[in-house]
Amino acid sequence: MQIHSDATTAYTKRFDAVLAYIDANLEGDLSVGALSRIANFSKFHFHRQFAAYVGVPVARYVQLMRLRGAARRLASCESCSVLDAALDAGFDSPEAFSRAFKRSFGMAPSSFRQHPKWQIWSASFVVPYFSRKLTMQVRIVDFSETRVAALEHCGPTGLVNESVRQFIAWRTQSGQSPLPSSRTFGIPRSNPDTTPADEFRFDICGEIDEPVAPNVYGVRELVIPSARCAVVRHAGATDHIGETIYPIYRDWLPASGEELGDHPLFFHYLSVSPETPQDQWQTDIYIPLV
Repeated sequence: MQIHSDATTAYTKRFDAVLAYIDANLEGDLSVGALSRIANFSKFHFHRQFAAYVGVPVARYVQLMRLRGAARRLASCESCSVLDAALDAGFDSPEAFSRAFKRSFGMAPSSFRQHPKWQIWSASFVVPYFSRKLTMQVRIVDFSETRVAALEHCGPTGLVNESVRQFIAWRTQSGQSPLPSSRTFGIPRSNPDTTPADEFRFDICGEIDEPVAPNVYGVRELVIPSARCAVVRHAGATDHIGETIYPIYRDWLPASGEELGDHPLFFHYLSVSPETPQDQWQTDIYIPLV
């Protein structure tokens, strides 16, 4: 039994190494030959083993990963053209890229860039491997009531970073909620995928242990109430955090028998240092339950 368990663990590590390699080398050689060498499997068997483990063929998985990366760039970088995204994603022409993007996502890349709809993307982006990983990683915890200083961001999600810089300026000037010793949270008050851009609200928060002093930044005090929460960790940049959030509601919640509480979900940012590369960011998503 131990031998079987060890073999399964080794098998999982080999395929997880392949998936990590794909994620880190989307613009490189991701041929079956190259990936089978990473997995230390024969090229002959790699196709079938990959599809059985991940749930989709290797070529389709690579294309989905490249399309996802292209979607992020189109949504977050104004200077990124459809041609740039197509070439970065490994397509020979913007026409082929647009066809693949629309087939996978239901809308043209140019339309997505103007009005990103991550909810639709997340619903379309179904890979069984991710559903298995998500199910294994959901934790139920008791979150303790926490006092926070909060700055409300009002407006498009693309301007949230400007509000973050304002909140950092308050932290620096006031000396309250020092970054090294105080947790940092975010509370979305509306869904950016279904809310008009100018109506979106998001609280940028830092833990405090004393009242917020009067200030010119608009920072005020809030309380995140104690709650029993489902927690799942999102790895990578937060501009596509919906890809982690939606499967919780779509897959995990109906199967769990749990019911949602009244407080909105919130984020605990584990990587807040500016020096941390976005692909290494870690964010815990807390979903309050009854």
